[in-house]
Amino acid sequence: MTAIDTAAPVAPVRTSAPLGRVLLAELRWVLRRPRNLLALLMLAGLPVLLGTAIAVTGGPGGSGGPPALAAVAGNGLVLPVAALVLAQSLLLPLVVAMVAADALAGESAHGTLRGLLLAPVGRVRLVGVKAFGVLVLAVLAVVVVAVSGVLTGLIIVGGDGLVTLSGTTLSIGPALGRVALAAAWSAVQMAAVGAVALAISSLTEHPLVVMAATMGGLIVFGVLGTIPALDWLHPVLITTDWSAVLDVLRDPISGDTLTTGLLRAGCYLLIGLSATVARVVTKDA
Repeated sequence: MTAIDTAAPVAPVRTSAPLGRVLLAELRWVLRRPRNLLALLMLAGLPVLLGTAIAVTGGPGGSGGPPALAAVAGNGLVLPVAALVLAQSLLLPLVVAMVAADALAGESAHGTLRGLLLAPVGRVRLVGVKAFGVLVLAVLAVVVVAVSGVLTGLIIVGGDGLVTLSGTTLSIGPALGRVALAAAWSAVQMAAVGAVALAISSLTEHPLVVMAATMGGLIVFGVLGTIPALDWLHPVLITTDWSAVLDVLRDPISGDTLTTGLLRAGCYLLIGLSATVARVVTKDA
């Protein structure tokens, strides 16, 4: 009698997609959104408008405006740092908050987050992928401002190098290094804003709430930072010392404030990501 193999077929095991493919898909999703592209275009235009206005008017006088803007006239490589300072106060956080709002709250509003939570993908991994998308656009936004500022400064404003706020002159190589340092410092600050916005995004289904809460919080922090009686509170405000990026225009660079700003941003980054993970892990599908 012939033996018949009656073993039941084994169902295929569902496995998650490779991490690289998931990150690439998230990156494509972020970079293909028309409003994200429009926001990057807007950021690229800021240094152009600023540089054109300074070239036409000659810039503010020595006592008629911020030192960075006064130093831009005939000193083009100051322009990207000045543009970063201006964009960091409103435009850059707004763009980062917009992307973070779409990452979780936007997915929840469209009903796609439920499918992601039910999929065979770890929730911590999901947070990591979404945080990656926010981080990429935050860094890209800062790079767009810096690159546009460098090109505008060299073409429209002019200058052979960088005359620092200390009165010394740097050649083109070290000057570009200072601009890169300023961009990297600003990118860390925007990454911290993105982490906080992502945590808020995990708590709501309304992207506009995320943007309003993030920008409202930054405005409140900025106001609190101007009140001398609250100087004990200033060290914990994320906006404290955001203008310290101007220290890269000094020779030598004063690194104390820059380092403190990085540590503060790192704390907000850790708190924001931890809160996001805690919320998504315990969130009902």
